[in-house]
Amino acid sequence: MHRENVIITIDDFHASPMQLVEEALAKRVIDLRAARRGQGAPYDEYWCVFDVDEHPHLDQALHLAETSGISVALSNPCIELWFLLHFEDQWTEIHRHAAQRRSSELLGFGKVPTSAALAELAGRYEEARRRAQSLDKKHDRDGAPPRSNPSTGIWRLIDQITGPAPS
Repeated sequence: MHRENVIITIDDFHASPMQLVEEALAKRVIDLRAARRGQGAPYDEYWCVFDVDEHPHLDQALHLAETSGISVALSNPCIELWFLLHFEDQWTEIHRHAAQRRSSELLGFGKVPTSAALAELAGRYEEARRRAQSLDKKHDRDGAPPRSNPSTGIWRLIDQITGPAPS
């Protein structure tokens, strides 16, 4: 069941995690100022989606997001892990190139999903969500830091968009 009133704006700004968070924060500040002047309302939530890859200043970007009201959907090592979890478990650390290769084998695309691949992913969402949540629990049991490789928070963003999962 989808929420009835969701407005999603996807910015085509592509950059490092720190630059993405800074851009989201700047947009949030502008929106809040405009709202105080009676010029519209800010969004309820601001999200950034990014990979761990080999980005410098990742920890600082996550800290800035957390302290600034910007939510983050992070995939470690990369977004392709999220795609992979739609089909199979991934319990051990994986290099981004291996995740990208396996994702491509399973879905038949590189960086830009086809319509057929998106439909396949949508149909397997609950399974991917369960696997991602299981990884979070595994890291907790192991004493590993949050967002360890492999992990992904993409499901949190999707849940925010679609509404709470049925009980």
